[in-house]
Amino acid sequence: MEKLRFSAIKNIVNNSITYEVDSSEKVTTIFNENVFTLKTARHYLSDEAYKSLQASSLTGKKIDRSMGGNIANGMKAWAEERGVTHFTHWFQPLTGLSAEKHDSFFTLKGDGTSIQEFEGAALIQQEPDASSFPSGGLRATFEARGYTAWDPSSPAFIMEIGRGKTLCIPTIFVSYTGESLDTKTPLLKAIVALDKAAVDVCQYFDKNISKVNATLGWEQEYFLVDAGLATARPDLLLTGRTLFGHAPAKGQQLEDHYFGAIPQRIYAFMRDFEQEAYKLGIPLRTRHNEVAPAQFECAPIYEEINLAVDHNTLLMDVMLRVAKRHNLQLLLHEKPFAGINGSGKHNNWSMSTDTGVNLLAPGKTPKTNLMFLTFFVNTIKAVHDYADLIRASIASESNDHRLGANEAPPAIISIFIGKYLTDVLNQIEQRVGGHFDETDEAILKMDIHKSIPELMLDNTDRNRTSPFAFTGNKFEFRAVGSSANCAAPMTVLNTIMAETLKSFKREVDGLIEKGEKKEVALMHIIQKYIVESKKILFEGDGYSKEWEKEAKKRGLANIKTTPLSLDAYQSDKTKKLFEDNSIYNHLELEARHEIMLESYIKKVQIEARVMGDLATTYIIPAALKYQNILLENIRGLKEIGLPESAFENQKSILEKINFHINGISKGINEMIESRKKINEINDSREKAIAYCDKIKNTFFDDIRHHADNLEILIDDNLWPLPKYRELLFLR
Repeated sequence: MEKLRFSAIKNIVNNSITYEVDSSEKVTTIFNENVFTLKTARHYLSDEAYKSLQASSLTGKKIDRSMGGNIANGMKAWAEERGVTHFTHWFQPLTGLSAEKHDSFFTLKGDGTSIQEFEGAALIQQEPDASSFPSGGLRATFEARGYTAWDPSSPAFIMEIGRGKTLCIPTIFVSYTGESLDTKTPLLKAIVALDKAAVDVCQYFDKNISKVNATLGWEQEYFLVDAGLATARPDLLLTGRTLFGHAPAKGQQLEDHYFGAIPQRIYAFMRDFEQEAYKLGIPLRTRHNEVAPAQFECAPIYEEINLAVDHNTLLMDVMLRVAKRHNLQLLLHEKPFAGINGSGKHNNWSMSTDTGVNLLAPGKTPKTNLMFLTFFVNTIKAVHDYADLIRASIASESNDHRLGANEAPPAIISIFIGKYLTDVLNQIEQRVGGHFDETDEAILKMDIHKSIPELMLDNTDRNRTSPFAFTGNKFEFRAVGSSANCAAPMTVLNTIMAETLKSFKREVDGLIEKGEKKEVALMHIIQKYIVESKKILFEGDGYSKEWEKEAKKRGLANIKTTPLSLDAYQSDKTKKLFEDNSIYNHLELEARHEIMLESYIKKVQIEARVMGDLATTYIIPAALKYQNILLENIRGLKEIGLPESAFENQKSILEKINFHINGISKGINEMIESRKKINEINDSREKAIAYCDKIKNTFFDDIRHHADNLEILIDDNLWPLPKYRELLFLR
């Protein structure tokens, strides 16, 4: 394998040709080129069918099945004009990835005549095998039936792969008995719940508001390494991260990569995948170097949350595919390299009304600021009351490596709001006796209307250590992992916000019924929520040990591992939350808990096996080979009569190599025996905790310590695995 390593290095050094893409066309010309937008649909559908699709896309109204055939024919005509031969229901099962099964437009009539057709029934519903996807016990192998059903709120698109083109129809995925088996279905339900709860509260301020959309702007971080070097690293290919690798002399300590000039090869890749993204309607806006070497980021313009989630899932597929064209390996793992920054996917979340108001943007009048305060404080209250569930929503085996390390937020859930808004909330909290006069002027005397309009984006500091930070007109959920499907954390956030707003309205209405003026009642409950939630507000350094101690005093949880954090999905409080808002029933919730535990177990199992394989068949043989070279050297020096002092250094290196070889062998053997015992455990939670504590936390770092020390002892020409300095700096 050392030959593969040096072959890859040679190819990088000798290859001066960069795969270029023609990006001369304006983005506005190609944007949505491969999307069946409402504007496009207008040219291919009858008036009746178009109005049906429009109503469904914009308001969620169910499409009449009688219109299905007309819409399907219009889609097919549009797609065939662009060379499409197949269609697929594109869905997001509980693997965290997307899934698709392609069917041809081609079919045969009874008399053998070949035709191209796309029936309405095929557009609206398909039947993939539900038992072959993670179901957490909802589907058994002999119970295979499941359904995908069209989601008209996310437009159909054409996926180009090489010369092939496929019409993709975004869909939900449910079991034969109706339980959701995907990430989209609960997200759509959470969007509906938040819309209703938010509109009800908006009615206090503006009777013209009839719809509230949750919006999302994700920031996708990723690493790029040469594909040849990645091929020589089985751990990268099989687990997404390097299980071994000594820290290079230069990492990110000079802070010279962040926002630096983009390397030519990477720049070509970026331009290429951006072209693909624009055709698919993904509104990318930003690209730049990130903090760690070989780390980069892209970000789009904000979109309605369901579409934003679909676009992020789609973009990850596009980026992986385009990277191969450039002989690059895209790494979406949260922590591909030890000792340098990991990758996140910051979820910038807000709410906007159909009247054009961002509910988390401070206004310029007392009335709009009171509306802002209402939704701002309710968000804080929601995260405070369901912090354990927020933590669970971003839990994964891979994100456990990142949280709390190298500029990633800690596992303690807290909220940063900045000095200005902290002062505003303190003013409200300290209102003597909670007394508010029954006039608007009394509320104005608190100077809230003077403080908040000054809160411009550049006056709101940012806190990179906060997992949930207010950044001017949105909350930035920074703790989401780079490989995650945004749907899971956004489902939780929308649901807890809906529940909190419903409680808020009940409490405000209760005061109004007792004779309180509306504005005064609103301020009373806002003040109450501020007092109840203030312990989750933190403006300082989330990395510090002092914060861990302070958080413990405040009663904030610090759950650092996935198996324990997932307990939140099984609490009575969580079950009631999701059932009351019609997001999950208890079976769906239990199934997801089981699936997440199984995923954790399997990923640790895979890493343990790969670690054992690499150590046994790559690292130890290289160490033994160098050991023999040293022995021959010592033997030769002895034969010519040199004193023992002449080869003391060789002997010292031999002893160190021998120590580390034995350390690896002992660790691997003990880990295998420990895994055998753990695999006898039937309870998934107990098994996941055992894999976390007795495998991952007990053996991984120790085995890696020995292997990484061998890397700096053994002749570089014998070391089989590409080193960090090559992976991170050779392009």
